[in-house]
Amino acid sequence: MSEKKRTASTRGKPRTPAPSATTPATAPATGEGGGGGLSRRRLLTTGGAAGAVGLALGATGGAVGHAVAADSPAPLTGLGATAVPFHGVHQAGITDRAQAHGHLLAFDLLPGTDRRGAAALMRRWSQAAAAMTAGRSPDGDTQAALDAGPSSLTVTFGFGRSFLTAVGLADRVPEALEPLPAFADEELDRARSDGDLFVQVGADDALVAHNAVRVLRRLAAEAARPRWQMTGFNRSPGATARPMTARNLMGQIDGTNNPVPGEPGFDEAVFVPQGGEPAWMAGGSYVVVRRIRMLLDNWENLSVERQERVIGRRKSDGAPLSGGDERTPVDLGARGADGALAIAGDAHVRVAAPESNSGATMLRRGFSYADGLREDGAPDAGLLFVAWQADPRTAFTRVQLKLSRGDALSQFVRHEASALFAVPGGCDPDGYVGDRLLEG
Repeated sequence: MSEKKRTASTRGKPRTPAPSATTPATAPATGEGGGGGLSRRRLLTTGGAAGAVGLALGATGGAVGHAVAADSPAPLTGLGATAVPFHGVHQAGITDRAQAHGHLLAFDLLPGTDRRGAAALMRRWSQAAAAMTAGRSPDGDTQAALDAGPSSLTVTFGFGRSFLTAVGLADRVPEALEPLPAFADEELDRARSDGDLFVQVGADDALVAHNAVRVLRRLAAEAARPRWQMTGFNRSPGATARPMTARNLMGQIDGTNNPVPGEPGFDEAVFVPQGGEPAWMAGGSYVVVRRIRMLLDNWENLSVERQERVIGRRKSDGAPLSGGDERTPVDLGARGADGALAIAGDAHVRVAAPESNSGATMLRRGFSYADGLREDGAPDAGLLFVAWQADPRTAFTRVQLKLSRGDALSQFVRHEASALFAVPGGCDPDGYVGDRLLEG
């Protein structure tokens, strides 16, 4: 499990500014009859304008919810009203802030679904996603999220290597989509790995995310069947007194060094360039998905000092053991008073660092998961690792090979599922995700 870095918050300028608690949503939103005004979803409780910036409601706690009379609807809060446009150069859900609720799904095409059938499915999915991310009811809506705003909903689509073969496009398989190699100590469940189609759904409201998943599954019924689904979560916006890097289930601040849009080298590391190969992937990215179970009982039995040596950072504030605060660059050459390396040779941050991997860089945007207990009573919990890169061969694969050979954290995690997908660039309002592949 390579070191997660700060989650990027924008993809260009996709996010509709969150209105105040007394201002209706400004994103495209119409009622059931298609008229203007508020979205057909309205929050039935008020909770303060926490919004996308992650500010808390106050030191004394959140506001009390109040039922709203039918003839006096309350405006959406900042959290509910925030919309992330579906259309654009890149797909949403890559550089946007990771939401509080996430679903990762893979589908396999049904026998008889050809290139035309796959194109029809992608058009249905794209149209539904565009509607839902704007707070409108799509075809096949379950009405589970009828009263909510878009809540930062994003929907992201990708293609597995097997998809291109199944629709007769094996000659268009990107070289970067070659299967991931086997890594030491993997315990992969093939039934929860790979797949023809990939879908990532994220939202700051659980019902909004759930409804989007149900809609997409219903729209796929005649063309594809679900292969696997994983559900995760992150800290909710407004849960901390100020914007902070989130913690993972091990209690570690996780995401400090993520690359940030606009910084030198970001686009080159994350996105396939315009004019790159293959042409249908221009503006797209490759995503590696891994289900990584954390051995929390073993981890929690360690002293905090030992945990910090395994990671290479202080648990309290995320500062590197080489000194400074959370944002201080890691000094891999720093030594303590005894002459020993401040950050151990097998510490996670050292082994995963770009400096240790020929500059390999990924954008990590994962979710924690907790799926109850295993048969032995241990928690079935950990990280849904989601990493975006322009070429997994020189990013994820390079880093994971090194981690599997000498990362102190490896003894406390188990890699149980794995998949790699090509995620095309975004689409125009009159197109659909993947149209350059399926109609080119």
